[in-house]
Order: sequence, then C-alpha cells, then structure tokens
Amino acid sequence: MAEAPEIAGVRLNELLVAAGLPALDARQSQRFEAYLSLLLRWNARVNLTAIRERDGILSRHFVESIACAQQLPTGIVTLLDFGSGAGFPGIPISLCRPEIQVTLAESQGKKAAFLQEAVRVLGLAAKVHAGRAETAATRFDCVVLRAVDRMELAVQVASGLVRPGGWLALMTTGGELATLQSAADRDYSWSGPTPLPGSENRLLAIAARENTPA
Repeated sequence: MAEAPEIAGVRLNELLVAAGLPALDARQSQRFEAYLSLLLRWNARVNLTAIRERDGILSRHFVESIACAQQLPTGIVTLLDFGSGAGFPGIPISLCRPEIQVTLAESQGKKAAFLQEAVRVLGLAAKVHAGRAETAATRFDCVVLRAVDRMELAVQVASGLVRPGGWLALMTTGGELATLQSAADRDYSWSGPTPLPGSENRLLAIAARENTPA
C-alpha cells in the first residue's frame, strides 16, 4: 500500500534536517508531496527517472535539488533548467525560490508533457520550453545542468546562454567536474565546489560570468 502523501513530507523534512538543510514549511511540504505523487504516477508508464522508489526519489532527487536551490546566489531573476527531464532541479528551485522565473527546457515530448502537467498541478509560475534549450532565443541570469545527456557538449552550449554577469551552475561528480569546467566559455570564474547531500561524490559548482558583453 502506498504511504499517505503527508508521511512523504515528514520523511523529506527528516532527510533535509539530517543533511544540515532547513526544513520546508507546511505549504512547501504539501507541494513537494503533490510533486512526488504526480511523479510516481507518471513514472509507472513513462520513463522519467530510473529511481522509482519513494525514498530514493526523496533522498537522491528532492534533497539534492533543494540543496541546489538554497545555495544559488541571490539576485537571480530568470533561470534555465537545461534538459530538465523529470523537473530536477528546476521544479524544486521554483518551489523553494518563487522569486526566480524558472524555464524548464526539455526536448523529449513525453517528459515535456509531464513538466507541463507538473507546472499546472503545482500552480507554478515556471514555463516549459518543449524543445532544445539553445532554441529558447534568450539569455538567463542563471543556467543549471544536472544529469544531462552528453554533458560536456551541453555545458558548452549552456555557457553561451548565460547573460553577462550571470551564473552557470553544474550538479555533477568530482571525477567529471574539471572536464565540464573546461568545456565552459573562458569568461567564467568558478567558486566552490560544495558537496551535495545524498552522495559522497556529488558536487555543486557555480561560476560567475564576466559582466561584459560576450
């Protein structure tokens, strides 16, 4: 029998506190519960994520994405989740940082349809770009990438989608970080990286782009 959604919210807050992160408030917790419920239903018929168990999704996807949301710099108005997939980390960023206008870019039709439904069900102000991220035809204050196919090439493209003075954020492993940093444009200054909860080898690296026209 599936556990009641509110129990999932309690478990998520337990995981966040154990990771040294602030717990969600009641409203945020309810919306993450609704997100989890929707994800589990869709994942039964559409391959959104290889992790299908509740605790795995909470600890691997939710906690890591919430940590990213909390560590992003202040002052971000627009953000692109490059290759959003099942919405990580873009939907948690939208839930935790409602001041950020999030665009979820996803080229696979079924995943983009899930994102549209998630935005509707959760009442998010986020937008879904159902196509390749580079066709968004705009630049963003921040572009974030996590578990994207052909990640090195994706970073090359994503680094050109950040406005001058904006940020590029990579959620990756320690073994891949140097290669991905080298793939970005040269006008980035990297800070960190900082560890992400849930795995000993997962990192968040954020780079600021020079505030000069590219």
